[in-house]
Amino acid sequence: MPEIDEKELKRIKDEVVETLKTIYDPEIPADIYNLGLIYDIKYKLPIVEIDMTLTSPTCPMGEMLEYEIQTRLKLIRGVEDVAVNLVFEPEWTQDMMTEEAKLKTGLL
Repeated sequence: MPEIDEKELKRIKDEVVETLKTIYDPEIPADIYNLGLIYDIKYKLPIVEIDMTLTSPTCPMGEMLEYEIQTRLKLIRGVEDVAVNLVFEPEWTQDMMTEEAKLKTGLL
């Protein structure tokens, strides 16, 4: 893939974050980005690599969220593949949520 200029990289990064904000944990009325489930995003274009966690290691929705992330991010121009790495260190806590997510879930 040809070299990507800074403007194009910024567009891709913005679209990735905005897309992640449209994916909701089915058990909590907040998106996975504002819940603090996304720990890291690496751009090795045309591949985007996501390190994320779940609210609980036993969450039954992990595979569904992983599939949704991969499917939606691949729709972004410039992204051909998405690797989702589930990690559980550090353990997720409610402190990782943004104020927006805390408001939506009634914690503020």
